[in-house]
Amino acid sequence: MSRENQPPVSLQMFGELVKCRREGKGWTQARLGKSLGYSESWVRKLESGGYKPKPEQVEVLEFALDGDGSIRRLAKFLVRDGFPEWFAEYANLEAEAIVLQSYNTHVLHGLLQTEAYARAVLAARVPASRVEEAERWLQARMSRKEIFDRTPLPTLTFVIEAWVLMRPVGGRAVMKEQLRHLLELGQLPNVSIQVMPIECEAHAGFDGPMTLLETPDHRIAGYAEGQVKSRVITNPHEVSIMVQRYGTLRSQALTIGESARFIQELEQQL
Repeated sequence: MSRENQPPVSLQMFGELVKCRREGKGWTQARLGKSLGYSESWVRKLESGGYKPKPEQVEVLEFALDGDGSIRRLAKFLVRDGFPEWFAEYANLEAEAIVLQSYNTHVLHGLLQTEAYARAVLAARVPASRVEEAERWLQARMSRKEIFDRTPLPTLTFVIEAWVLMRPVGGRAVMKEQLRHLLELGQLPNVSIQVMPIECEAHAGFDGPMTLLETPDHRIAGYAEGQVKSRVITNPHEVSIMVQRYGTLRSQALTIGESARFIQELEQQL
């Protein structure tokens, strides 16, 4: 891994501090994870610098590892590198979500994108980004795919407007690869992909794209993207509206089987 694609130094330093404290107690990663109520893989990711802990997680780490306050103090300087500042809060929620539900209207959700497709999307940004910055965002986006291999498996559902699949982003070859990738992801036991057909005259998603996330403590947050600003939504009333709309969207879209056949037909045409 090149230097620019490594986790930020602050996260690496924090992970090393946690590892040092853990080993000082003679604990394994599994033992620390159990004491915190998290998995061994969560601890492994934290110690490698691949995860930015939330404030409440910092506190339980400090307590569990008999800290002297250094864990809490270092946590103040943590950053999640590679993501734009406005996206960091969402990225942290996504990294630990047990349920993710997304409705896509313009491009595929970042978790579904192949590297070539994502590169084409980032290259189309206006104003343009520096090459190094775009590459950093690309690698950060690809790193989010770890969610597919987490234990326990999160539940991931996607509703995609049909025209998103018809636009040959990056060219015919890139899009053909992307459609094949969607078909492969759709075969995973925890992933559901549905297509909203163009023939649907009206549906519940006319207000735009959205994502719903359920956290390990069963809180639900929404996320909405805009032209120049995106936001995480936690207001219970607003989240309830999004939940209702998403449930209706799934009922209005093609079934999972119908959607797979639709995607396969598009792939065969390229």
